[in-house]
Amino acid sequence: MEFERIICRDADPADQKKIVEFQVSLAWESEQLKLDLGTCSMGVQEVFKNPHLGKYFVAERNSQLVGSLLIIPEWSDWRNGMVWWIHSVYVMPSERRNGVFSTLYRFIKTRGEEEQNIRGLRLFVDKTNIRAQQVYQKLGMTNHHYDLYECMRDAK
Repeated sequence: MEFERIICRDADPADQKKIVEFQVSLAWESEQLKLDLGTCSMGVQEVFKNPHLGKYFVAERNSQLVGSLLIIPEWSDWRNGMVWWIHSVYVMPSERRNGVFSTLYRFIKTRGEEEQNIRGLRLFVDKTNIRAQQVYQKLGMTNHHYDLYECMRDAK
């Protein structure tokens, strides 16, 4: 099967509806969590209104959005710079294992390398998602000694 080239770009406000659809699907597929559409829509919109919260990037094939991710900046006092956390990664099921995430990852990695203040990229992954872990390792990411702990409140 031959595919058109994957195009990565900064998301723009016209992409919000599709990004919300992706996030609703992601929550269901990964956690069987049914997101409130209104809350999720407002959450995505907030990122576009307040760029300090993060930045969405999208992948297109044949002028159709096939994937997206969110970069959330975190200040590192240890490194005197920013670390970009990769969040909200979603690739349409029909596009999985076709290089969409790898292309998006390389796109944002290059962006980060072009900015003096960016010290690295991080993400978290479910311990049972072996396929994703293999992709991250293949891209040169490492699994260090940190575990994630959380205390979350339900969205209102």
